[in-house]
Amino acid sequence: MTQVQPATGHRPLLLVVATGMRTYREYLLRSIRSEFDIHLFHVDEPTWEKEYISGWTVLPSTLDGPAMADAARRLHAVTPVAGVLCWDEGRIHAASCTAEALGLRNGEPDVIWRLRDKGQTRAALDAAGVAQPRSLPVKTLEEALSAADRIGYPVILKPRGLGASLGVVRVDDAVQLAEKFAFTAGMRGPDPEPLVYSTDQPVLVEELVSGEEISVDAVVQDGKVTPLFVGRKVVGYPPYAEEIGHFVDGDDPLLTDPQLLDALQDTHTALGVRDAWTHSEFMLTAAGPRLIEVNGRLGGDMIPYLGLLATGIDPGLAAARVACGLTPGTTPSHLRVAGIRFFYVTHDDTRIESVAFRRTRLPAGVEQLVAVAKAGAVVSPPPKGTVWGRIAFAIATGDSIGECGAALDAAESALDVRSDQDATLARDELKVHGN
Repeated sequence: MTQVQPATGHRPLLLVVATGMRTYREYLLRSIRSEFDIHLFHVDEPTWEKEYISGWTVLPSTLDGPAMADAARRLHAVTPVAGVLCWDEGRIHAASCTAEALGLRNGEPDVIWRLRDKGQTRAALDAAGVAQPRSLPVKTLEEALSAADRIGYPVILKPRGLGASLGVVRVDDAVQLAEKFAFTAGMRGPDPEPLVYSTDQPVLVEELVSGEEISVDAVVQDGKVTPLFVGRKVVGYPPYAEEIGHFVDGDDPLLTDPQLLDALQDTHTALGVRDAWTHSEFMLTAAGPRLIEVNGRLGGDMIPYLGLLATGIDPGLAAARVACGLTPGTTPSHLRVAGIRFFYVTHDDTRIESVAFRRTRLPAGVEQLVAVAKAGAVVSPPPKGTVWGRIAFAIATGDSIGECGAALDAAESALDVRSDQDATLARDELKVHGN
């Protein structure tokens, strides 16, 4: 284990557990650094993070809560830690164990596990009478078929302990369920999930509820929920639930909608969330909002960054302040729309040669054009590729969702992807003409 001592000073020391990909999470460290000293727990010596942190500890694992808690106690003995923050889904439970060991406000590992395990989430909300889809946990295909008969088709199959819509699929009848069950039951995330997958019922069979799907990023202090950003999801690749884009409107009427606000507060109260940043997902049905899931972390897919662009509310600083028991800034400085769109290849097992954007004649609303896939990478579209099949993304802003969407259309038209499929398609074209 390598230890670099943090700088001492008058600023609070925030312990950050892991960072994720620089492409998607650097903006958080950049903001946090403006008010906090940051000590990073990581499995490797930091690289790009060193610009923002005052110290780090290299650990064998950031999934082991008790071991991480011991390391945090040693750090705390040298320089008191004011808060613990983690935005990686696979590590938020271990981070909460660490906060609990230091007596910090967001040290609620039982609550975090209740959020991570969607079966526990459903049970707690059922007990509290919170509106949500009917859900039955199952182990085998036979149990899933029986559960679907009880609920009524169509149904959703969902792993009970994963995020990013991994393994989520709609099935319309028993034949489709039999075809897709192994896809859901066999889905794994990027990290080991021994606790979730030790359950005898790792799959949820859920009622399909229809409407617009949204996300709500919120801060929670002393149990009071304050929504900051509403994300309007763009979902593709049916019957799978791949999130191919999002729009955040700083003046979204849902931010003040009494029905949604009540559902949001009731959900967090039922789950016992006291101090956290959360990312909740709802389906807006004709009968009102129905809770899909709650994540005990900042949203992914750059949604909090879209919120920053749309409102000026800084998600990194707000999350850090909540973790340290400080009052977050939640007042917008401006109101506009920000959106993101993700791009994919067309064919499975495509070897990338290059991904780039032609940057001429793009509208002013295009904020970022980011190539994700590197030369030599082999990628696939959903369902095989899912989140890790994304090859690039674009972010844009505008005065409306329509204006923002038009800027994203222009960015998509400027995307230039070269791959081994280009040569294959060219050969096929020659064969057609040759006939």
